[in-house]
Amino acid sequence: MKKRINLTDILLLQSAVVVYSLSTVAANLASKYEFLSTGYLLFFGLEFIILAAYALIWQQMIKRFQLSVAYANKAMTLMWSMLWNFIIFSQGITPFKVVGVVLVVIGVVIMNTGAVKGEGEDD
Repeated sequence: MKKRINLTDILLLQSAVVVYSLSTVAANLASKYEFLSTGYLLFFGLEFIILAAYALIWQQMIKRFQLSVAYANKAMTLMWSMLWNFIIFSQGITPFKVVGVVLVVIGVVIMNTGAVKGEGEDD
């Protein structure tokens, strides 16, 4: 029998999304350097490593959860990217950005409500 998704499951999915969102930080940092400079290659390489780690984590997520639920949670990248832009790059958060992220969060909550874990999930 399939089980409903609980808070631990959501946190697990969000941890994968956080890892993915960090690739945008590395890409932004790489863009601040001249093409093929040491700084560029360092941050581009970091982005590649983050994306490789994310690919491995994501494979586990799509094994555990319905694809529609997993992809709906991936939309939370917008929220995390906005947060990283504010914290790391001191870019402002506008009311329109907040409204957009709130709409995404509402959509993700709706997708997660009533969702069930995949058939291969034991706990």
